[in-house]
Amino acid sequence: MKIYTKKGDQGTTSLFGGASIGKNSLRIKAYGTIDELNSILGIILTYSLSKRGEEILTELQNQLFVLGADLATLPSKKAKIDRIGTKEIQKLEDWIDELDEQLPQLTAFILPGGAPAGATLHQARTVCRRAERHTVALKLENPVSDEIIIYLNRLSDLLFVMARFENREAGETETQWKSK
Repeated sequence: MKIYTKKGDQGTTSLFGGASIGKNSLRIKAYGTIDELNSILGIILTYSLSKRGEEILTELQNQLFVLGADLATLPSKKAKIDRIGTKEIQKLEDWIDELDEQLPQLTAFILPGGAPAGATLHQARTVCRRAERHTVALKLENPVSDEIIIYLNRLSDLLFVMARFENREAGETETQWKSK
């Protein structure tokens, strides 16, 4: 099987279920940003990480494939795909609580940075926020499940906590933001 199909040469692509859509559409921007985020998590997995961080990121990568497929399938389609739901949201919240209870309480804003894994987790958080913005914009025009938006909101929180956790595991101190 060849990797190229030439079907997208005119600037369109197909959603699951067969509908054709422009590659510049909000739906494509949303799940394309999810794909970008998943790639960043793959980069982070090449860094020195805690065992717990590796476990969580590996599971997140699998969840992001489900999320991308969910966004690539109109909610009205009776496609046989998994969809993001309350179970996945609860898992994110559980991970946030688990990691956050091991960290010092935040008393100020912190600047992104630290060890390579922590700094790149901060970057992943910002890409996740962009995916969330694209998905919210999409929802204003097209059906998107509430669970996807909740999931992305929670995921950015998890990535922030993971950045702090991995920096602490690497012996990095957090740099507090100081206003002028």
